Amino acid sequence: MQDLKVSLIQCDQIWEDKKANLAHYETMLKEVQLPTDIVVFPEMFQTAFSMNAVAMAETMEGESIAWLKKMATKYDCAMVASLIIKEEKVFNNRMVFIQADGTIQQYNKRKLFGLANEEQTFTPGDKNTIFEYKGWKVFLQVCYDLRFPEIARNSVKNDVYEYDLLINVANWPEKRSLHWRTLLQARAIENQAYVIGVNRVGEGENGLYYSGDSCIIAPSGMVVTMVSDEEHIVNEELESETLKEVRKMMPFLKDR
Repeated sequence: MQDLKVSLIQCDQIWEDKKANLAHYETMLKEVQLPTDIVVFPEMFQTAFSMNAVAMAETMEGESIAWLKKMATKYDCAMVASLIIKEEKVFNNRMVFIQADGTIQQYNKRKLFGLANEEQTFTPGDKNTIFEYKGWKVFLQVCYDLRFPEIARNSVKNDVYEYDLLINVANWPEKRSLHWRTLLQARAIENQAYVIGVNRVGEGENGLYYSGDSCIIAPSGMVVTMVSDEEHIVNEELESETLKEVRKMMPFLKDR
């Protein structure tokens, strides 16, 4: 397992304007420290948190997936985001992990946000997505999933952990930012895994303010980095030895 270089794109989002959002991301990507292994954008990265699925949805062959593939190739890394995807008559809030070679891992948000009536528009996913990337087992989650520890429960068998890195992309409002920060740390501590949380900033069309607080949490629960309420690019390295040491010194999951 190698160390993993990650870049977090914390940004404002322009309401339902894909072209403007993608152009803004292209500008921000120029500030990413290269080489990097993973670039992570917020939830519904090119529309903001919209329930206008009929107008905003795309297919997996659409322009936004094509853009992510292009950026993954250009920067020789994985691009991670969520967006509205339509398959047949179903809409999903789908998270994608697109590698430079075009390989795509995908995850449909399992827990839909009742306060925004998300379940009236989207169909929930019914399973987790865990896969290997550069020696790391990666687990994908979207925003509200963070509140449900039972679906994130890590496991270990014969010293092999189910996952090493949890990535959560979000549109999480400032009024509940304490929950965001606390739950991200809790997921890292209880699952002995690195946790990345990427949130937006600015004021949404819904009148809510978003404070960002995008962060990286070590498997010990220590905050590696956290940024406040401005647009920001985080460039950090996840240390494989730190992960191994925490699991060796505090083998709590084995006691389950």
